[in-house]
Amino acid sequence: MELDTWEDDSMIRAVVFDLDGVIRHFLPGQAAEIERRHALEIGSLDATAFSQPLLTEVTTGRISRAEWVREIGRTLGADAAAEEWGKQSPQPDPAVLELADALRSRGITVAILTNGTDAISDEVEAQGIRQHVDHVFNSATIGYIKPDQRVFQHVIDALGIDGSDVFFTDDSPSKLGGAIELGFVTHHFKGVQPLHETLTRTGVL
Repeated sequence: MELDTWEDDSMIRAVVFDLDGVIRHFLPGQAAEIERRHALEIGSLDATAFSQPLLTEVTTGRISRAEWVREIGRTLGADAAAEEWGKQSPQPDPAVLELADALRSRGITVAILTNGTDAISDEVEAQGIRQHVDHVFNSATIGYIKPDQRVFQHVIDALGIDGSDVFFTDDSPSKLGGAIELGFVTHHFKGVQPLHETLTRTGVL
């Protein structure tokens, strides 16, 4: 359900956040600095990492994160650069985590749904994110990736609610499709303030 079709009598019981680009962020320019140090073309590490079918293989759990990073290095002939790239640590956004806490204080279930790798569980624990959410749904465990409707169906089945009970936000509008098909209220994330305003307008806050 897109926001312009949201109805006042809808009752949101869960808010689901994307992870990267919403709850946590990679430092801009960090990958380029690694590439300069290793005399690689700027943009080549991300381009290789997010190429197909490699990205789908790691985010559906067919290969591990460690195997993914090794394949990036093998493809570029730059193992050390890929290993360094793989050690980048995204920074959690305190304002988004504060918003998650506010939602939970109102009895709203808060979850993460990410197209992630097999390392996500350890990462969100180590970064202090896990304590701010009730559930972490990871495509590498589920076996499907956003925007496949099946990954969103997995979420509502696990939560025991209907699609219309869920508000979902992602920084990539292309990832919203399956959620819209199942009746989720969706929001293209462009920052915590617009998100807060939308949650307020829809009556969640």
